[in-house]
Amino acid sequence: MNLSNSKKKKMIMNLLPIINLILLILIENSCYALHHYDRQFSPLSDELITFINKQPNIEWKADRTTRFTSIHHAKSMMGVLLNRVDQHKLHHPIIHHNDINIKLPKYFDSRKYWKNCSSIRTIRDQSSCGSCWAFGAVESMSDRICIHSKGRISIELSAVNLLSCCSRCGFGCNGGIPGMAWDYWKDEGIVTGGSNETHTGCQPYPFPECIHHSTSINHSSCEVKYYSTPECYQTCQPDYAIQYENDKYYGKSSYYVTSDEVSIMKEILLNGPVEATFYVFDDFLNYKTGVYKYVTGSLLGGHAIRIIGWGVSSLNHTPYWLCANSWNKQWGDKGYFKILRGSNECGIESMVTAGLPK
Repeated sequence: MNLSNSKKKKMIMNLLPIINLILLILIENSCYALHHYDRQFSPLSDELITFINKQPNIEWKADRTTRFTSIHHAKSMMGVLLNRVDQHKLHHPIIHHNDINIKLPKYFDSRKYWKNCSSIRTIRDQSSCGSCWAFGAVESMSDRICIHSKGRISIELSAVNLLSCCSRCGFGCNGGIPGMAWDYWKDEGIVTGGSNETHTGCQPYPFPECIHHSTSINHSSCEVKYYSTPECYQTCQPDYAIQYENDKYYGKSSYYVTSDEVSIMKEILLNGPVEATFYVFDDFLNYKTGVYKYVTGSLLGGHAIRIIGWGVSSLNHTPYWLCANSWNKQWGDKGYFKILRGSNECGIESMVTAGLPK
């Protein structure tokens, strides 16, 4: 049977959702490949931490965390709408960098390479809101604005401006699509805004950091309950010197990076940190140090973060991605974590988004 090119294309397009579903299942199963256990330990429990730390063939350590009050609170942080990411990716440019011949270093840390860009070293807190998709985006955008201006423009883009005003991105605190956030930056622009604590920029984040069970007088912890998506305001905070429209920064392009480590490394080295989505399981919540690899627990959802570099471990020369989270500096390794590189651990290499500033 001979098919025209248009019919072949239509047939392929009809099959793509099925192919993506199969890939999604394979990615989830890859996290269970070597150590699959049912939820035999309560999430966030000392028993789970002890079990992880007794495993002989892993290179990371777990510890107690003050970031979450319960597994339900943690699950609400997973704000990537996974079922809509693949659909968005189908109709967007995918960068591969195969034509660029560049020597990749064994170790790379954006914080050290672009020392004049303070945003790269900033760890934010999404609070009790599923806004990771917005944080991973504005953090990477802020980094790239500084990098591409050669340090001349050093700002923090507002997570709440993107979160509240981008209706096409998803459902605000109830989840969003990272790729749509980069489209919005290109089409509509995003104003500046720091944290609730610093209160800098046009629209600072309205929700406080989440540091539960802490006696620190410097932090008023977030509510246990889930915050609602703030209303979209097209004005800056009182006494801010710049008008709302004049405070906007725009992107020039929005794209995905193909799912291989070399292309992702090239993209970071050439243009700066990227936003990536991965599947979070129970054990990741208690990450403290080392190179994360799935051990045990149930799937909690999709979470967006920044990849800012890479390297290899000193213990077994295990390749890793260096990532910045949005759960404040009290979580993990001062807000950062490392995750296995090169094998698409928990999907970390399959959903990488980026763009260039105007």
